[in-house]
Amino acid sequence: MLLGLLALLVTLLIGIAVGIAFEAARTRRARASAPGTGEAAAAPEAPAGPDPQDQSAPARAAGGMRRAAIVLNPVKAHADFRASAAAVCREAGWAEPLIIETEEEDPGTEMAREALAAGVDVVVAAGGDGTVRPVAEQLVHTGVPLGIVPLGTGNLLARNLSIVLGRPEWALRTALWGVDTSMDVAHAQLSPEGEDHVFLVMAGLGFDAAVMADTNDALKTRVGWLAYVEAGSRKLLGNRAKVSLRFDDKEPKETRVRSVLGGNCGKVQGGLELLPGAKVDDGILDVLIVSPKNLADWFGVIASVVGRRRRGLHTEITPCSRVVIEAEDEMEVQLDGDPCGETAYLAMEIDPGSLVVRTAGEELRRRIRAADWPVPFGYTND
Repeated sequence: MLLGLLALLVTLLIGIAVGIAFEAARTRRARASAPGTGEAAAAPEAPAGPDPQDQSAPARAAGGMRRAAIVLNPVKAHADFRASAAAVCREAGWAEPLIIETEEEDPGTEMAREALAAGVDVVVAAGGDGTVRPVAEQLVHTGVPLGIVPLGTGNLLARNLSIVLGRPEWALRTALWGVDTSMDVAHAQLSPEGEDHVFLVMAGLGFDAAVMADTNDALKTRVGWLAYVEAGSRKLLGNRAKVSLRFDDKEPKETRVRSVLGGNCGKVQGGLELLPGAKVDDGILDVLIVSPKNLADWFGVIASVVGRRRRGLHTEITPCSRVVIEAEDEMEVQLDGDPCGETAYLAMEIDPGSLVVRTAGEELRRRIRAADWPVPFGYTND
């Protein structure tokens, strides 16, 4: 019983905090009612257009209307999403959106390239973090803003950017009318001369990645996030791995770990901050080392994470610009929750201010808090 309880806590707080946040099953039907939903949606009032006093509202582009491209994960989208997106764009004075659906073998890379080639004013990733990452990767250093309509179950980047959750039409309005903000991205290489990968939230080597890679998909379909607990309980008592870590230009540091996480931001579900103080625009990569030796040590790990300690019991967070991790044996690795196989090498480096994201300005935040936006015609929240 104790082992089961500890496995649950550790799985939630460390290895699974990232995994649950990206893929955990939760219902979206219980969203709070808002003006224009439910029975009243049958005859909604006319949508309000952009507030002329709102400095974040875009002006018409010279020679025509502005246009958004929406890279849409159709598995995550509400049945009425296309009609709702078109309605939001019309009320904002934008042209009909270019909607490009992702595919099972391509979660957004080619779709983002197509959007850029079309010369749109903003590229919106509508889906979970697995959609946001490949879209954002194509926008790095282009200056074209990324909008986010969080349709996943974790939506970690949206949480860290304070983008409204559970209301796709409001998130899309933010993508159209919001403020352009520069944020950092992080780059990862899985071998010394390997391909460059971008991640936006966290990348991990060891326990957290092993849990995500070993979770049974069929079980996950049946019981949701409890499947991660089952996988975590099997991985909990594994051996520590010997690794060498080189932070920036410092001398390598040898230690034994269960997990190493590099983070661009630290907020996950439930208000938990896995990396206290980490921000998407601070130009810092925060590296969390988790090194319990036995079952009892995991209690110290839990206390350190819950207590938001940057240096705690069997945990340590080191800020840097670049870290190179070389392991004695190959370990599981994940990027923003996506398992990427095994490697004995992981290099991570921060790329400050390289991505432009569209976030809510003060006026948009006020309207979201006040829930004073009518829902566009054609949108239902059932």
